[in-house]
Amino acid sequence: MCFQAEALNREALFTDETENFRFPTEPEAGDDVYLRFRTARNNVDYVCYIEDGSSLKEAVMEKTDSDGQFDYYEYKITVGSDKLSYSFKVVKGSEVCYYNRLGATMDNQESFHFRIAPGFSTPDWAKGAVMYQIYVDRFCNGDPANDVVDNEYFYIDQNVEHVSDWSRYPSQMDVGCFYGGDLQGVWDKLDYIQNLGVDVIYFNPIFVSPSNHKYDCQDYDHIDPHYGVIVKDGGEPLKSGATDNRQATKYMVRSTAKENLEASDAFFARFVEEVHRRGMKIILDGVFNHCGSFNKWLDGELLYQMSGDYEAGAYVSEDSPYHTFFKFYKDDAWPCNDSYDGWWGHSTLPKLNYEESPKLYEYIMNIARKWVSPPYNVDGWRLDVAADLGHSSEYNHKFWRDFRSAVKEANPKAIVLAEHYGDPSSWLAGDQWDTVMNYDAFMEPVTWFLTGMEKHSDESNPSLYGDGESFFRSMNYHMSRMMTNSVMVAMNELSNHDHSRFLTRTNRTVGRISTKGAKAASEGVNYGVFREAVLIQMTWPGAPTIYYGDEAGVCGWTDPDNRRTYPWGNENLELIEFHKYMTGLHHRIAALRRGSLKQLLAGRQLIAYGRFCGDSVCAVIVNNRAAERDIQLPVWQLGLADGDTLVRHMLTYETGYNVGKINYEVADGQVSVFMPANSAILLATDRV
Repeated sequence: MCFQAEALNREALFTDETENFRFPTEPEAGDDVYLRFRTARNNVDYVCYIEDGSSLKEAVMEKTDSDGQFDYYEYKITVGSDKLSYSFKVVKGSEVCYYNRLGATMDNQESFHFRIAPGFSTPDWAKGAVMYQIYVDRFCNGDPANDVVDNEYFYIDQNVEHVSDWSRYPSQMDVGCFYGGDLQGVWDKLDYIQNLGVDVIYFNPIFVSPSNHKYDCQDYDHIDPHYGVIVKDGGEPLKSGATDNRQATKYMVRSTAKENLEASDAFFARFVEEVHRRGMKIILDGVFNHCGSFNKWLDGELLYQMSGDYEAGAYVSEDSPYHTFFKFYKDDAWPCNDSYDGWWGHSTLPKLNYEESPKLYEYIMNIARKWVSPPYNVDGWRLDVAADLGHSSEYNHKFWRDFRSAVKEANPKAIVLAEHYGDPSSWLAGDQWDTVMNYDAFMEPVTWFLTGMEKHSDESNPSLYGDGESFFRSMNYHMSRMMTNSVMVAMNELSNHDHSRFLTRTNRTVGRISTKGAKAASEGVNYGVFREAVLIQMTWPGAPTIYYGDEAGVCGWTDPDNRRTYPWGNENLELIEFHKYMTGLHHRIAALRRGSLKQLLAGRQLIAYGRFCGDSVCAVIVNNRAAERDIQLPVWQLGLADGDTLVRHMLTYETGYNVGKINYEVADGQVSVFMPANSAILLATDRV
């Protein structure tokens, strides 16, 4: 392909933080690091490396290599112990531009520069790993003997309920409704999970808790026997309408008896061993900002006082060994002091008082170590509302530095990822979290582009619907807030336990279960758009994370309707097979796991991008328009030359998908592709 000699070809400029352009990608202090920069062949006068610091360093790079299309410039730096950031300057005659995480730009803001944090690495096993999120109560009931029974205890203004109808929709006040899913059920379905192409199972909380979501932990030391094993049973449930959990003797035995707790922990250790034997990993959900009013340290329901086998909780006695774990506002309210600080004011979610309790701090650090160490050996933590922990920013960052150190010392290959909304860069500087649940740099841009809907289905925005340029602007901006090794392990979800199901968002209807009813969540959904989303998910940098049931066609409004049961026996088998094809391609095409990302096209209801790593090159086109179109795809930007061939490995469209192989030959730097309505295509050089 010919380029105009008089013009700077900005589309040809490229570098990033992948192995294509930085080696090593995750340097240690003292390492020599080789940086590479690409330009169009014979198109620039020179390229400069710019290093930020106390004094700006600028150095001309050496042209070291050329091919038929591009020149490559290199520069070697020696990394010290301090973090550094850098960018590039490209000069051609009077034209000057800079290149940073946003690409070619005239405004070289330091906040968008490439970054190196010496010694910071993310687990190799997590880079591009396919993850599967399981909300245990709603996945599969493998052991009916551990099911919560009707009226077993009183929780948030209602007696808990055992739901016998597995297919029943969640109720609006669902938190005390239990369907019976457990770890045995997950074990029973490991063949299914493995065949789906899953590398990592991420569990919503599984520690002892009174709610079905278990984000109000009762005991961090043990797996909930309702998910594990109940070897000692007894006592009685409450009488209908009773509210005093001191009489909930059945729950007391089940959740506090050491025999049940130890048996459940042992069962979980065997479960993890089996998962590892199959080549998969496990991530646990850690809720360390707050616990629950049932927690044994507080004992707001007097369960542990009644059991007689535990030390007095802080709610019960001023002399409790756990007094400092919570902040109390009244000094004269014991026994039953309910003046403790609650997260967002919720008395059921007591906020943990780390700043005033070194004992609490050390306890949680031990918990952090315990579950990633033998005999459990889990592979990492997902951290709930992590930015809210503590009462100051300074303490929050100190805590997570210490938490990371504790986890990595116990298990150097464990991952630390956090739930976070907004700019995570202050936590992703190499000394705290590895990565985040990727709302801002994945879920939201994909949702806005494909559906025009907010991720809760609470609002629509027609101006963002189908805006390909806005999609890339948002992606580029938010991805630039993370180093690339954090991006490569970021949890890329379409749905989860907090937001509406993506399939429901495709109906482009604003609503919740309280306003529209459960059935409306599946009305007017667009499977073609959903398949587009899955194809993006499996080809975008990061760890594609399937929320259980998405692959089977489960719909649902936001919490609690998004927590429907897995529809065993009523699955959408075509969608499951589609997911299997996509996870298989994700695993087999090297560029999809570690490759560079290059924007190719952006328009109305259109995006196209490429991934490339060595000889592995692929291209993705998404036509979100309800009409067919012809696309001229500039694959020369991916390093492909005339005569090269791309092979179609997946085509999705309104009524299904096609995995038949079709060759596309590059001519004049492009391939011509016909796109059906609401379609997406994956082309690759790999022989897969």
